[in-house]
Amino acid sequence: MDSRTVRWEELLPREFRARQDQMPLVYLPLGLCEPHGHIAAFGLDTFKAVWLCEQAASRFGGIVAPTQGYQIHETGYHRPWLKEVIGDTNPNLGSVPPDVLLRMLLFQLRAFVNAGFRGAVLLTGHHGNQADLRIVAEELMTLRPIRIVTVSDPELARVAFHGDHAGKYEISQLLFIRPDLVDLDRAGDISTSPLGRFAQGEDASEATAGYGREILEHSLEQLERLIRDSLPFEDAIDPLGIEETDEIWQSILARRGEWRTLSERNPDLAREA
Repeated sequence: MDSRTVRWEELLPREFRARQDQMPLVYLPLGLCEPHGHIAAFGLDTFKAVWLCEQAASRFGGIVAPTQGYQIHETGYHRPWLKEVIGDTNPNLGSVPPDVLLRMLLFQLRAFVNAGFRGAVLLTGHHGNQADLRIVAEELMTLRPIRIVTVSDPELARVAFHGDHAGKYEISQLLFIRPDLVDLDRAGDISTSPLGRFAQGEDASEATAGYGREILEHSLEQLERLIRDSLPFEDAIDPLGIEETDEIWQSILARRGEWRTLSERNPDLAREA
């Protein structure tokens, strides 16, 4: 599967068609610009998702759609967590409300269907919102036979690794992907900086690129399994109009009571209870 790149925005039309003909699968990496302590770049979540999607497309086939550094954060159980780990400091957060993100996602999926894709992977590096992403995918799949895999990166790694926020787990991955965006020498700033903890994990200084590589390779193995389980794809899917997509959106709004991002209870803690 030869081409210069797997990125939709970088492919020429003939290259796009060739990759799509071989594997009509599109990956959407979703991230968030948010604090990850004093030692890591704001875009850690996005870099994880992009790396996993690009590696998957290179190894298993498909095309990677343009991503975004915006996600849901300041609602539901996220709100008290943000107060705990940030306090009154400006978090420099790329946050949008749930209805904005989910409606945008629906129309991104519409674009995928209309571009000729028959499978999609929604991979979020910002954990906790994937249940709401799945609601969007489920409602679309009731009207079109596109196969959609929706997963967060900690879900891929969960069998073998314990996730965290800006601790050994996450920082190790960024150390492997973009070591230039990590400065472990700043780990002690949590006790001296006016920013305070700034969402940094307690074991962040234990991060290593080797550990990050183990996590990411394991995650890719799990992602490949999910992709293979979604096969075979349909031969063709009818395009979606704007009006029909708006009707799907009304179905998603009707399930607003299920949106995890509006819940006051952390879904991970609920699972452990």
